[in-house]
Amino acid sequence: MVKRFNWHIGREQEYPYDAPPPKKQVAYVFDTNKCIECQTCTVACKTAWTSGKGEETIFWNNVETKPYGGYPQGWDHRLMDKCGPATWDGKKLYSITIFEKDGEGTPPAGHMPSERDYASPNLGEDELSKMIDLGSHFDGTHEGWMFYLARICNHCDSPACLAACPRKAIYKREEDGIVLVDQERCRGYQECVQACPYKKVFYNVINRASEKCIGCFPRVEQGDVALCVESCIGKIRLHGFLTTQEKPREDNPLDYIIKIRKLALPCYPQFGTGPNVFYIPPVHVPDPFLEQLFGPGVEEAKEMYRNLKDDKQLLGALMLFGASPRIIERYEVQGDEAVGWDVDGKEVVRVPFTEPTYYRKHYDEKNDAYRHNTA
Repeated sequence: MVKRFNWHIGREQEYPYDAPPPKKQVAYVFDTNKCIECQTCTVACKTAWTSGKGEETIFWNNVETKPYGGYPQGWDHRLMDKCGPATWDGKKLYSITIFEKDGEGTPPAGHMPSERDYASPNLGEDELSKMIDLGSHFDGTHEGWMFYLARICNHCDSPACLAACPRKAIYKREEDGIVLVDQERCRGYQECVQACPYKKVFYNVINRASEKCIGCFPRVEQGDVALCVESCIGKIRLHGFLTTQEKPREDNPLDYIIKIRKLALPCYPQFGTGPNVFYIPPVHVPDPFLEQLFGPGVEEAKEMYRNLKDDKQLLGALMLFGASPRIIERYEVQGDEAVGWDVDGKEVVRVPFTEPTYYRKHYDEKNDAYRHNTA
């Protein structure tokens, strides 16, 4: 075991391997306040990548309802029951990670879901945190809550699946940090399935090998965003890269949202894997639940989100969500517009802060036609 610094938990931690960070790190931001759980992302991913034999219950992308939903069932609370509650001192984790629980030379702490845990992808869908008393909706805001949590592979800085694989069939790409499974080396031992705290590695019972989200790397290599990002109707997702070789850049929307302003937070950072899918916390959910899910910084992130109208630079970065099928490498706020450029330096999007309004005449002289809806 070696010591590696994990910026998500503010300290060094143990990990089986040491390696320099990738040249850049693929990352995503999901805005939970905007997700409507339409599952368009799930269908786009499923039809493109996991529609073959043995993949019937494999969902690289899924959207679940919190606090009770989860796929596979109980993926998060079972590991939390095993590891105990997280203890933080400010931004620093004092409790142990999954790599430090059982001692040196042992796989990361984890659990193996049963076949039945994969039987109901929409279990707990739209269920509130508590029953609503009869007539309480007449009294204003009620105490029950729920929100949708979209999940894909986190392409972690310190992947538990990679650490657990006895065949060394899992690797992290040097050029972009995407984590992949070499299925020719894989022998289906499923140690990766057990080790991944997010349960985003799956076992295919037909080809007897593990598989997982590939980060849509054929698209990424062409400068395009992942399918789940492009297909998102609610425009809740931003896909790009974090700077790893130098200081975070203010003109990189991912760097700015995640590392500089810290509006988006990682999912269960206490596990120690350094996940690279970050979430803007839902403003209506109680802080104690969100702090368990996203770690410290929830209160500040919610306050920042509520005041976006007065924060033009941050609002400009958020205006880029779903605005272009191209990965935006650089952005700038110009007047009342957010402008984005791709990896080739080409301007690919220009989003106004306020949508323009157009009024059309009742009678169109050019086409000799009458309009019934003129506004």
